[in-house]
Amino acid sequence: MVFSAPVRLWQLPNAALLVAMALWGILRYPHLPHRIPQHFGVDGVDAWTDRSIGSAFGPVFVFIGATVLLTACAELTLRVTPQSELPNDATAPFAPAPARSSLNRPRTRASALSIARTLLVLNTCTGISLAIGCGVLWRSAPERQVSGWLFTAMIVPILVGTALTIVSAVRDRKSPAS
Repeated sequence: MVFSAPVRLWQLPNAALLVAMALWGILRYPHLPHRIPQHFGVDGVDAWTDRSIGSAFGPVFVFIGATVLLTACAELTLRVTPQSELPNDATAPFAPAPARSSLNRPRTRASALSIARTLLVLNTCTGISLAIGCGVLWRSAPERQVSGWLFTAMIVPILVGTALTIVSAVRDRKSPAS
């Protein structure tokens, strides 16, 4: 089995978002102008590029890369031995007390699951941000102007996902090992 059950279940929103973005891009691609936005900032589009698969589907490829990376991190978080399951025997070669306290690993299986889930939620939030950017990238008319709310709409989901991940990690650090 490649992924554990919790990762597969929490990966469903990411897979649905990835399929939706890809289908949206495939449907929009034939209607895109020959020059599409390459970069946009708070003042609107400030760089243009020729339309190509790579330039038009850049956000989709970035989301695929983020999905692979964050899924691997979530899976590895679930596979590491939590602190609560390490041997307490001071004579054990792997687990001397000073070394055990310096290991950066989840305290319990439950906290590892919580951290893994929030990593996958962060990935979904990243995908939402990229999908919002696709709305600008895949416009039919090459306009320089971009709505003022775009930056906020793109950054808020990432900030929410990051905050949830930090809260989960801090809770793990504060909870006593059982």
